Amino acid sequence: MAKLTKNRKAALAKYDNTKSYSLMDAAKILKDITFTKFDASVDIDIRLGVDPRKSDQMVRGVVALPHGVGKEVRVLVLCPPDKEDEAKAAGADYVGMDEYIAKIESGWTDVDVIITTPTAMAKVGRLGKILGPRGLMPNPKSGTVTMEIGKAVKEVKAGKIDFKVDKTGIIHTSIGKISFSPEKIAENAMELISVVQKLKPASAKGTYIKSISLSSTMSPGVRIDKTTVI
Repeated sequence: MAKLTKNRKAALAKYDNTKSYSLMDAAKILKDITFTKFDASVDIDIRLGVDPRKSDQMVRGVVALPHGVGKEVRVLVLCPPDKEDEAKAAGADYVGMDEYIAKIESGWTDVDVIITTPTAMAKVGRLGKILGPRGLMPNPKSGTVTMEIGKAVKEVKAGKIDFKVDKTGIIHTSIGKISFSPEKIAENAMELISVVQKLKPASAKGTYIKSISLSSTMSPGVRIDKTTVI
């Protein structure tokens, strides 16, 4: 059995890890049990009663977090020349086409989000093997393949994230930083939970949202009482 670290012992002494808490209380506890010297990410795990192997039970969507994710999002726009000025004006960090495709093929993926146009997908598509495993492949469902390049860049910079259920039936994503107030953490979490609820597949039977927990980088998880959010 792994030996508990000093910080983990201190964290577990501050709350009952067998209990479930309201979203607001969980956010407060999380701030109290995070001991990192850096501004840790706040993560949420939502376990769903779906079978992701079935295409009609794949849960995927986008959400605009009211308080953003707490970090500068680096955006690459792969677009034709007539869209470059729009992308730059909206705040994209990198804008271009062939030169960035070549960089990515050489191993460069130092960005958080890639946005492109439908017409450019013929070229961008061949990057799937590189971008797919890193979660960077543009997708119309997440709003990253669009002709409204400027709007897409601004939304991503403001805190729009995309999420999807993994092969074990869990949605895991970051919703902010531990420096956020408990209110901001709770509001970001609630916004995501609300969107996930609306995406319940018609073919999913039984309990849809099975469990929810909050954690931060290197902290234990804090279970959420579902009745306080559903």
